[in-house]
Amino acid sequence: KLSDQLAKLRKQRTDLDQTVPTVMVMQDMEKPRENFVLVRGAYDKPGEKVTANVPSFLPPLPEGATHNRLALAKWLIDPQHPLMSRVTVNRYWQMFFGTGLVKTSEDFGTQGDLPTHPELLDWLAVEFSGQAGILPHPGTWDIKRLVRRMLTSSTYRQSSVITPDLKAKDPENRLLARGPRHRLQAEFIRDEALFFGGLLNRKIGGSSVSPYQPAGIWEELASRSDGKNWTAQEYSQSHGEDLYRRTMYTYWKRTAPPPSLMTFDAPDRETCTVRRARTNTPLQALVLMNDPTYVEASRKFAERIMKEGGGSLDERLKFAFRSALVRPPSTAELTVLRSIYDKQLVRFKASPAAAKKLMTVGESSHDESFDAAELAAWSIVASAILNLDETLTKG
Repeated sequence: KLSDQLAKLRKQRTDLDQTVPTVMVMQDMEKPRENFVLVRGAYDKPGEKVTANVPSFLPPLPEGATHNRLALAKWLIDPQHPLMSRVTVNRYWQMFFGTGLVKTSEDFGTQGDLPTHPELLDWLAVEFSGQAGILPHPGTWDIKRLVRRMLTSSTYRQSSVITPDLKAKDPENRLLARGPRHRLQAEFIRDEALFFGGLLNRKIGGSSVSPYQPAGIWEELASRSDGKNWTAQEYSQSHGEDLYRRTMYTYWKRTAPPPSLMTFDAPDRETCTVRRARTNTPLQALVLMNDPTYVEASRKFAERIMKEGGGSLDERLKFAFRSALVRPPSTAELTVLRSIYDKQLVRFKASPAAAKKLMTVGESSHDESFDAAELAAWSIVASAILNLDETLTKG
């Protein structure tokens, strides 16, 4: 009896301990360990003794500072530090323009590219760090101001239309003679589709979620078939609003990353990736037209079109096109969309089962007040619009 009581009390204590949030804390040794340059890298051949410090060509550590991690962190974000603000500014430039002022955003060293516009990089960095006297306190790092500065500039607001002459002279637009034009990142593409469908959950913060994913991927790579004593061996899909959270909250398993995001060049996170590759493959179209996330988003977008787009076919087509591309369709584009709708409506009227099947994709319910064949036809039109290069391209 005493043994059972002891086990019960220990379990209660363990359960209580697990309810208290814990944070890992690192502490420096009172007497730092001696470090040496290893001769030819051999651990048993110590050479010159070395101590912690920063490169001599950069600002020194604060006077009297202990050479520990805290001092290094403060040194990195010091407004006088020449790299912090330049690296940050360059990464935001890369996000909006496709390529940084320094193309090798992952390498600002001697092996990286030189900036195409060094004076511009310097000016943006000085303003961002508050050294230009614009911000109330140096080192406040006003990101919102930086973003507004870039997005309202005449350089960013140029047309992205390219002429043969410009293509020959500057194919990568390094000279900024035209506006940026590049495909959106994987996370942005998913969030965009959810937004058009009115599904996007804008809640900020909280636990990671597990959206739709093909069955068996995690199980195929599981360390043990029974899954005992190991975490994340079986994929458990989220439900309800969690399915539609912004993609930044998607649970990421490094040995089995989300396949729909990997298709759009999201890195596997085995290593830090500052600059992503951009590819165009048939698999991307396959995901956009068949993945439950995008099929469901297209169906919900179709409901929006039917509710908010007006009464006539052309009014609804123009509404759908304008909602996604922020411009009216041309006569030729309108003709193509009409043709898609007419053909799909005939198809779904002839096959009610196919229309009903489309209505069941995803966990969100469909509006039963609409004719199923008509809603299915509009879903295909919505999918076609969401698959246009112009929808997936920033420019």
